[in-house]
Amino acid sequence: MDAPGGSELFESYEQDYEAIKVSITERLNTSGSQNGEPKKQTLRAADREIDEASEILQQMEMELLNLPQSSRTRLQARLRGYKSVLERLRQTLKRAQSTSRSTSDRDELLGGLSGGSDLDAASMDQRSRLLNGTDRLAESSRRLQDTHKIALETESIGAGVLGDLRGQREQIIHTRNTLLESDSSIDKASRTLKGMARRMATNKLITASIIIVLVCLILFVLYRKIFG
Repeated sequence: MDAPGGSELFESYEQDYEAIKVSITERLNTSGSQNGEPKKQTLRAADREIDEASEILQQMEMELLNLPQSSRTRLQARLRGYKSVLERLRQTLKRAQSTSRSTSDRDELLGGLSGGSDLDAASMDQRSRLLNGTDRLAESSRRLQDTHKIALETESIGAGVLGDLRGQREQIIHTRNTLLESDSSIDKASRTLKGMARRMATNKLITASIIIVLVCLILFVLYRKIFG
């Protein structure tokens, strides 16, 4: 799990880088008081550690790809600072190596005979560090694969959700159309009922008129018989 504000793996790389930077600085400082082959051995070891530090910075760049943009921006600034410091150490090493080239052939030969075991030990140490870097690279690759897998699963879920939403939208449209048709039918029925009510009212008026006329006729006939 990522640490607050960054990555635990990135912070682990930072610790390794800081340790190597301290070692490089100490070697460069030590070489200033050395001569001949011991100085060359110290500078070669510093050169190897600078290469290793450069590899660690590359691992840190890869790890930044796994981080959110908010953390990535801040950590990129720190990474640029580490690169700047490493470049200054590399320039200091080049100047020290240029100075050490004035060592005599005899000192180089004797130094080579006495420094073979140290070179072998340094080679083993470099191999161990390279293997460690390879393991970290494999871990970063696994993290990228897991992230890609999660992204694919999220895409699949999103597609399913969009499909469900599309189906619900079609159901809503169908329901809306049904309601519109129902409203139209209700309006037609309402108009029909109103027409029937008007006809019934008209029929009642006609019937009442007929009854009134008949009553008047009956009264007229009775009047004629009685008073005729």
